[in-house]
Amino acid sequence: MASSRTESRTLCFSLLPCLLLFALFAPASSSARTLPSDSGKVSLALYYESLCPYSANFIVNYLVKLFEDDLISIVDLKLSPWGNAKLRSNDTFSCQHGPSECLLNTVEACAIKIWPALNDHFPFIYCIESLVYEHKYPQWESCYEKLGLDSKPIAECYSSGLGKELELQYAAETSALQPPHQYVPWVVVDGLPIYEDYENFLTYVCNAYNGTAALKACSKLSLNTIQKASTKSTLSVGCNEGKMPALFGRIRSTLTSWMRQMNMAIWI
Repeated sequence: MASSRTESRTLCFSLLPCLLLFALFAPASSSARTLPSDSGKVSLALYYESLCPYSANFIVNYLVKLFEDDLISIVDLKLSPWGNAKLRSNDTFSCQHGPSECLLNTVEACAIKIWPALNDHFPFIYCIESLVYEHKYPQWESCYEKLGLDSKPIAECYSSGLGKELELQYAAETSALQPPHQYVPWVVVDGLPIYEDYENFLTYVCNAYNGTAALKACSKLSLNTIQKASTKSTLSVGCNEGKMPALFGRIRSTLTSWMRQMNMAIWI
């Protein structure tokens, strides 16, 4: 009898991690979740704000890697420049890093609208965020000359109120996220946020991709990821208005990272 009770207790405890995994990784029921792409590509969404140093660092030093080894060919990338901005009365809004951030969020929203092709608007946003990263963002208008772009369409978008309308649309998209974003940059791969592991977003993209075009690049990436896995930081990793990420978000991030490492180890 004592042996039977011991086995039963052991089984009970062994089930707890499984129940926790099920609770954490069960898909969100809300239709507001960013859905996977129906184009055969991996859906990748970045929710950010222009003057957040973490956002700038991610765009300049990590997101740009999509364009190496042509990984962008398997990704449907969507940028959403709103972040932690807050709606006020009469459809006005304020931004976490002040009026300059509201300006640049709107400028980048206009760029996405006016130059809808990724190859057209991403270099402009990358240029601005590079200046943010270097603490030179007041020089953002120099990006027009650097890239040979006409500044007039952006100026008209901003002054006409179109830019404000675009920002309100991004506000609605961001507030509808399920689960809600906890900080920026907030990275979502095929409808699921990857929390604090966003610097390793390419690994999630490779795992989500069902084709073979980027297999070589993904195999190379897996080796680097496993070698760096033990250095993952548990400190604050984004602009979050002073609020620490929710406990379940941290647990989910840790479990996701561990499962990804195990999967990549088997892959190679």
